[in-house]
Amino acid sequence: MFDWQDLYFFTVLARTGSLSAAARELQVEHATVGRRLDALEASLGLRLVDRLPRSRPLTAEGRALASLTGSMAGIATQVQQLSRVAALGVAGTVRVSAPPSLALQCIAPNIGVLREQYPKLNVVLLPALSLAALDKGEADIALRTVRPEEGALVLRKVGAVRFALYATAQWRATPAEQQGFVAYDESCDHLPQQAWLHQVRRQRPVVFRAGDLASQHMAARCSVGAVVLPTIIGDHDTTLQRLPVDTEGPIRDLWLAVYPDLRRSPAVKAVMDFLLGCVRQQPELRV
Repeated sequence: MFDWQDLYFFTVLARTGSLSAAARELQVEHATVGRRLDALEASLGLRLVDRLPRSRPLTAEGRALASLTGSMAGIATQVQQLSRVAALGVAGTVRVSAPPSLALQCIAPNIGVLREQYPKLNVVLLPALSLAALDKGEADIALRTVRPEEGALVLRKVGAVRFALYATAQWRATPAEQQGFVAYDESCDHLPQQAWLHQVRRQRPVVFRAGDLASQHMAARCSVGAVVLPTIIGDHDTTLQRLPVDTEGPIRDLWLAVYPDLRRSPAVKAVMDFLLGCVRQQPELRV
């Protein structure tokens, strides 16, 4: 009988196309992938790849085997999700990925309410602009301002995040030609709020860039420059004033995403209900 681990290494090799790419994904040495492949061929009595100087193309038998094993990754993901459901229970830990602004202003202040209702339920809050990979277990539930593309997810539009331009009174008193702006770095120019900032600032300079919204917010509070903030943050900061602009700030739909099997967990369901309550009590997030 062949070793299932050897077969798994082969499926990664067949999908990535090279020993080095497979080794990187599996986080092992290049030689380890080669040994696993040799062992599988010996067990099956088949030659699965042609050993060329710079590549390992699949043989006809290798392609046939790859077509049979292509669903292994999906099966492995389902097994991992099943284990997470069993482990969570009512008193488990649920990981929630959310945009930093919502994590700070909307979710974290209400965690005490959830703790009172479910004392043995723990939430790990993961504030990030990047999208957590739910299929890899990086989070159990995600709030996203980009509609998830994973077809297997259960999605629900729960609100909308609105953006506006803010600055201190001191900044507003600065001559227009001396006014600067605070922004993300250039890698975030694809974000609607960043594109809108470039539109409204015209030729005025970006004087400070930061990869996180909290740093941008603090710089604006210190009159470094004007900044684009979610209204859920900017409208509640008495240090800042909303600035009049020619065009309205962007509005981004807010999506709640979870896998169907995880949704059946009592712990995950409780946290989903909690998140919905957090969003609904914020007027700035209502659709």
